[in-house]
Amino acid sequence: MIKVGIVGGAGYTAGELIRILIHHPAVEIAFINSKSNAGNPVTAVHSGLIGETDLVFTDKLFINQIDVLFLCTAHGDSVKFLEANSVPKELKIIDLSTDFRHFRDDHDFVYGLPELNKDKIKKANHLANPGCFATTIQLALLPLASAGLLKDEIHVNAITGSTGAGVKPSATSHFSWRNNNISVYKAFEHQHLQEIIQSLRQIQPDFDADLNFIPVRGNFTRGIFATAYTKCALSIEKIDKLYRDYYKNAAFTHIVSANPDLKQVVNTNKAIIHLKKHGDYVLIISMSDNLLKGASGQAVENMNLMFGLDEKAGLNLKSTGF
Repeated sequence: MIKVGIVGGAGYTAGELIRILIHHPAVEIAFINSKSNAGNPVTAVHSGLIGETDLVFTDKLFINQIDVLFLCTAHGDSVKFLEANSVPKELKIIDLSTDFRHFRDDHDFVYGLPELNKDKIKKANHLANPGCFATTIQLALLPLASAGLLKDEIHVNAITGSTGAGVKPSATSHFSWRNNNISVYKAFEHQHLQEIIQSLRQIQPDFDADLNFIPVRGNFTRGIFATAYTKCALSIEKIDKLYRDYYKNAAFTHIVSANPDLKQVVNTNKAIIHLKKHGDYVLIISMSDNLLKGASGQAVENMNLMFGLDEKAGLNLKSTGF
């Protein structure tokens, strides 16, 4: 059994991670660290797990008893945690924050998007899990980049559920503000842009087009629905083949012919992509669950790859579709 430790156990991503791992056939959770909840049952915070686990939060770390450590910490806190604690070099680490997503000489974290870096992930000891918007948007664009076709500016509009803002309430995440409401935020300057561009340049080194991204707060709980368009001379038939060929070995990314809807991916680790051609433009619709394929589900997918397991192990999560 793979013994798992979780740091930062009280947030939404940690709750989803625990939900997956307590049913994973090859995993045993050794500890869930949360200083603010130490001594409390996990179900006191993640009440959806009532009847499924008797785990208790702890303020202690049992690093020498685990095979992999998940960091579900706030952005900036993963670096602080690793600086403050003695962690064996051989311990596998999967970080769900932004701290190690960008290529730098001062760390060895592999960027954990399986549709881009599967072979590297299999060999990785330390892994940076991608952001939710970044995952959905990259999946929309990677096949075009793989063929060197991102030559013109790209326009992306993506709407996300309220869980993307985290568990701590804020002025724009309270129900009374979010319900029956919609708003734009961080237009053209969202923090996920850097990792998206980094990945596009990884497979299309000459990529230098503008990527215009408009993030939108949605009045729903979870999921990301993104539309991207750019000029492309290929016919829709050739574009469709390009995408199907690129994702032919992807465990969770699916190209669909019918116009999709968000509920097809919510509560699953799936990403769904739909393609249309409008004159000189290709329109790519891309969607995923921000807490699963955009966070905890993908983290488990990466863990499976790092330990040589079936990529889909523990991730047979079902959408009701309605």
